[in-house]
Amino acid sequence: MIGAHRVALAAPDDFDGWRDAARALAEAGVPPTAIVWDVAGAEPDLFGAPAEAAPPPAGGASFAVPRDFIALAKAAICHSDAERFALLYALLLKLRSNRRALEDRADPLVDRLERLAKEVRRDAHKMHAFVRFREVEADGETRFVAWFEPDHHIVRREAGFFVRRFANMRWSILTPEVSIHWDGATLSEGPGATRRDAPDGDPVEETWKTYYASIFNPARVKVKAMLKEMPKKYWANMPETALVPSLLAGAQAREAAMIATSRSQEESAMPRRTPTPDRVPSPGGGGNLAAAWAALKQDALGCTRCHLYKCATQTVFGEGALDARILFVGEQPGDQEDLAGRPFVGPAGEVFNAALEEAGIDRSATYVTNAVKHFKFVQRGKRRIHQSPDAGEISACRWWIEQERELIRPPLTVALGATAARSLFGKIMAIGKNRGVPHSLPDGGEGWITVHPSFLLRLPDEAARRDERRKFVDDLKRIRERAEALAA
Repeated sequence: MIGAHRVALAAPDDFDGWRDAARALAEAGVPPTAIVWDVAGAEPDLFGAPAEAAPPPAGGASFAVPRDFIALAKAAICHSDAERFALLYALLLKLRSNRRALEDRADPLVDRLERLAKEVRRDAHKMHAFVRFREVEADGETRFVAWFEPDHHIVRREAGFFVRRFANMRWSILTPEVSIHWDGATLSEGPGATRRDAPDGDPVEETWKTYYASIFNPARVKVKAMLKEMPKKYWANMPETALVPSLLAGAQAREAAMIATSRSQEESAMPRRTPTPDRVPSPGGGGNLAAAWAALKQDALGCTRCHLYKCATQTVFGEGALDARILFVGEQPGDQEDLAGRPFVGPAGEVFNAALEEAGIDRSATYVTNAVKHFKFVQRGKRRIHQSPDAGEISACRWWIEQERELIRPPLTVALGATAARSLFGKIMAIGKNRGVPHSLPDGGEGWITVHPSFLLRLPDEAARRDERRKFVDDLKRIRERAEALAA
């Protein structure tokens, strides 16, 4: 390969470096076999035999590529396949002569690169799902540290996901290749690490194990599918996986006992009684479900996921029936809720209770909570004036809502106002456009949107208040009717 062009890339996922070099080489018409792609600190790719570096090519005619190729290249370049740079360059040359080359799915080159990109996206999905942070104390500061072993070079690519998801935490993700660190404002990189550099656990894990064991549903476990989606290499990072074998065994024993009881009843000609699963409580809650909810609430009382806990009196957790058909999500506690430690007990709560009664909904049979669990306010003299939570605070608190909904599994969840809608749907949802009709939630549940009761209190005109209150009650009636239909 005398006269080959050697390209030095700064990292295994150096898309910008590859793109700049590939563009110049392609414009000069340099063939793939005349290029050596070198990654700093790594072995060269398939065409990486020793070579004399040729002078940089002279620029030729510029050309454009489809946007889909850029997305494909950004994903495929993160793959661990040593040939990825050369493969992408070969496809780039094809696109120069045929802009529609990417549409030929039968082309082995296109097919191979699509498979590489798909495997990278799958690895990214696993990183999102299986990273587990553990709390550590260092230099008087709380930090959350996780260990993960990706199959491909995805850590930098996925760093933004964790910044958005855990914007208010100080965290580090350690991997064998590179480590990333977030201090609440700046993302930085460090050298690779080993499993020994990450903590083994923290006190919160025992609470989490209790909670997980309480909500575990063996009927939803498919062992082969679980191993396919969650290979055992990730199990060491996840405290709940150690519980799965014993939980499955215990479930099998309970199932056998229930079958035996059922047969005994039939043989004695007694009226058949359908066993009630442990996780379905009485309206007031009970059994394992009540214990799991109590453990979750206790954990939430010490929540420091965002800065709001520093000024609020206390965490205001949800309350109500743990077998509720309807789960209502408000915005955040107000002044009176912050002092009482209960949701919807202030002026907005009075409006809410009256509207529920008019709509034929028994509040005691519902579950009521808030998107944000701490009161956000500004102090003006002796008064604390409500402030709406921002996107980071909503995101930091979303974990609690997800756990409440996972415990209760309501057929229908109602967002009261824009903040609650953003928390449930993960994006801004216009109230006027989306209220009063069912929507699919990201987890597959059914969600409804209506106004927050405090909206009615803020209207200055009496006629407008009457009109909007009527619309609010009408929304609640439709919600009640839909909940009854889902339960039928």
